[in-house]
Amino acid sequence: MSQSPAPAPSRPAIVAALCAATLAVTGLTGAAPPAEPAPRAAALPYQDSSLPVADRVGDLLSRMTLDDKLGQMTQIEKDSLVPRSDLATHRIGSVLSGGDSTVSPNNAQTWADTYDSLQRTALGTPLGIPVIYGIDAVHGHNAVRGATIFPHNIGLGATRDPALVQRIGRAVAEEMAGTGIDWDFAPCLCVARDDRWGRAYESFGEKPELPTSMATFVTGLQGPTLGADPASVLATAKHYIGDGGTTGGVDQGNTQLTEAELRAVHLPPFQEAVRRGVGSVMLSYSSWNGIRSHAHKHLVTDVLKGELGFTGFVVSDWAAVDQLDGQSGFTGAEIATAVNAGVDMVMVPYDYKRFLTLLRGEVSAGRISQARVDDANRRILTKKFQLGLFERPLTDRSYTSGVGSAAHRAIAREAVRESQVLLKNDGGILPLAKGAKLFVAGKSADDIGNQSGGWTVGWQGRSGPVTEGTTILQGIRAAVTDPATVTHDRYGNGIDGSYTAAVAVVGETPYAEGRGDRPNGMGLDQEDLSTLARLKASGVPVVVVLVSGRPLDIAAQLPDWKALLAAWLPGTEGNGVSDVLFGDHAPTGKLPMTWMRSASQQPINDGDGKSPLFPYGHGLTYGATPDPDPDPEPTPSACTAQFRTIASWSGGYQAEVTVKNTGTGPLTGWNVAWDLGGSTVSSLWNGSLTVSAGRATVRNTAHNGALSPGATAAFGFTANGPTGTPATQCAGS
Repeated sequence: MSQSPAPAPSRPAIVAALCAATLAVTGLTGAAPPAEPAPRAAALPYQDSSLPVADRVGDLLSRMTLDDKLGQMTQIEKDSLVPRSDLATHRIGSVLSGGDSTVSPNNAQTWADTYDSLQRTALGTPLGIPVIYGIDAVHGHNAVRGATIFPHNIGLGATRDPALVQRIGRAVAEEMAGTGIDWDFAPCLCVARDDRWGRAYESFGEKPELPTSMATFVTGLQGPTLGADPASVLATAKHYIGDGGTTGGVDQGNTQLTEAELRAVHLPPFQEAVRRGVGSVMLSYSSWNGIRSHAHKHLVTDVLKGELGFTGFVVSDWAAVDQLDGQSGFTGAEIATAVNAGVDMVMVPYDYKRFLTLLRGEVSAGRISQARVDDANRRILTKKFQLGLFERPLTDRSYTSGVGSAAHRAIAREAVRESQVLLKNDGGILPLAKGAKLFVAGKSADDIGNQSGGWTVGWQGRSGPVTEGTTILQGIRAAVTDPATVTHDRYGNGIDGSYTAAVAVVGETPYAEGRGDRPNGMGLDQEDLSTLARLKASGVPVVVVLVSGRPLDIAAQLPDWKALLAAWLPGTEGNGVSDVLFGDHAPTGKLPMTWMRSASQQPINDGDGKSPLFPYGHGLTYGATPDPDPDPEPTPSACTAQFRTIASWSGGYQAEVTVKNTGTGPLTGWNVAWDLGGSTVSSLWNGSLTVSAGRATVRNTAHNGALSPGATAAFGFTANGPTGTPATQCAGS
C-alpha cells in the first residue's frame, strides 16, 4: 500500500532512542527489557502533558495524514503482524490478543516483553502515536497462566455486592498493568433472558437492575478518573445492545422487541456505564428486529452517542463488520455502513491490508466523510491521552510480580463464597462437620479447568490443569480436620454406607459463545447421572455442588439430593466453595436468574407468570427459621413503587419506577399513580399511561403484569418540567 509521508517537525530525543531500541529488538521475547525512558521534553503541543487533552488531540490531528488517521481506526490481532514492521508501516492504532492468542512461555513477564516490543515499534513512527492493546480479561487476566481467575459474571451477580465487583475490577486492572495491556474488553453488561444462550454466564443476571448495579466494574478498571494512576485500564461496556435477548437464545441471533422493550430491559446497564465514564463500547454481533447492531445508526449514533452522551469510542466485535453482508471477505460497502453507523475502530482482525485499502477507497469516494474519520480519531486519541500512554507507553514492571498474588486470590476467594447459592438443605445437612467421613465424586471435583469455565487460558476453555489454583477437592481437604477422612473417586466407585455424606461436584464442562448454546436440552450429562446413581445406591446422603454457567434442568434428580449448592463457575479459588460447605461462612448468594422446572420453559424470567423450580432471588442460609405457615393466605394486592430519577437536564428529566410485589400471592396486574407537579410526560416505555387532572397513572403491559411474591418490574419515562421525587401509590390485582 502506498503511504503519504508525515510532516517532519523536530522530534523529541525519546523517539530517536525508541527507534534505536526497535532496531535492537529481534523478537517478542528476550532478556531483561531496557529501563523506562526518561520523560520526553515537550517539543510539540500534543507532547505537552500540561495542556488540556482536547488541545493535545486537536494539535495531533492537525499533523496526521489520512494514512495516520485510518490506521488509528484499525485494530488487528498481534499474531497477524507479518512482518511485525507492518505495525509502523500502516500506522496501526490498536492491537489485540484474541481468545486463543498467547505468548511462549505463557507468563506475565513474557506478556510484558511482548507488549513493550510492539509499543516500541509504534513509537518509532514519525508522530510516535502509541498503540492501545486490548484483551478479553473477562474474569481475571484470563489469558495469562498463573493469573487470578475470578468467578464468571453470573456468580458475581449472585453476590449482589457491587462494591466487591469494583474491587475485583481494580485487581484485574493491576494484573493487566503488570503485562502492559491497557484495554479490557469487559464488563459484559448483557441482560441474559434465555438460559440456552451460550454466553449466559457472562451476564450478571436476567433483570436490568442487576447488571446495572454491577457496572461498578468499570470504575474498578478505570479508577475514579481514567489514567489517574499507572494501573488504570480502559473498560469496555459490551455487547451493545440486546445480545442477551435473542429469540431462542441463539448466539449472534435476532432480538425481537419493540424499542420501548429494548430500552427498558437492555439499555439501563449501558446508561450506567456511560454515567461512570466508560471509555469504550463494543457492539453486539446480534441484530435488533433484523438489523445488525454494527449497521444500526439509530442505536449507535443517535441513542448511544447522542441521547446517552457517550464520549468514548465504539469498537466492533471480532470480524463483525465482515459479517454484515453475510459473505466472507470485507467489502467497501460493509465498512462504510459500519463506520457511518458510528463504529470508530474496527476489530479487523487479520486482513488489515485489504481493510485499509477499502477504507481509504470509501473515504476518497466520499462515502465516508472526513468529518466522520476525524470524529473517530478524536474519540480514540482522547482515550489514549487520558490513559497517559504518551507519557507512560511501556509496562510498569512494579505490577508484574502482582499477577496471581495472594492478595488478589484472597479477593477471588471472598467472591467465590459470596456467590454460592444454597438452593436446598433438607434436614440441615449443611454445613458439614469438619471431622465427618466424606466421599467426594464428580468430574468437576478436582478440575481447575471445569470450575473456571470458558475464556480461561484459551477461548473455549478446557478441562484439566489449565492454570494454577485450588480445586474444590483441594479446598475440602484443606478445610477438614484430617484429610484422610476424605475419599475421592471421580465416578463414585468404592462408596459404601460408612460415609457421613457424599459430595458430588457435577455440571458443565467449559465452553464459550457458539459452542455453548444448548437448544436441545439442558440436563446433566450421562457421566454425571451415572456418578449420582452410584452415590444414591449407597444410601449415603448426597450433597450436590453444581458447577455450571447457568441454571440446569435438574428437577427430576433433585428429590434424590439432600442439599444443592449452585457454585456457578468459581474460578481458581475453589476453597471459597469449601468455606461455605463447612460453615466457615454462611451462604448469602441469591439467584441472579430464574431456575427452570424444565428446559421446555425456556425462556423463563421473573414476572413472566411461569412457575419456576426456584424463583429469581432465591437463596437459603444456615440457621434460618423456616416459615411457620408455608401456605399463608395470599395478599395479592400488596405492592410498592419506587421512583428514581435517572438523568435530568434543563427543562426535563428521565425517571424509572420499580414496582415490587410485597404480598404473599402472585399479581396478575398493577398500576402506579402520582401527581405530576406541573410536569408533562413526553415518552414512556414498559407501561401504559393515562393522565387526568394533573395525575399520571401507569398500568402494566402484557409482558410485565404478572409478578410472583417478591418479584419486580420497572417502567421508565421522560418528562418536561421540574424534577422531583413524587409520592407514588401502587395497586395490584
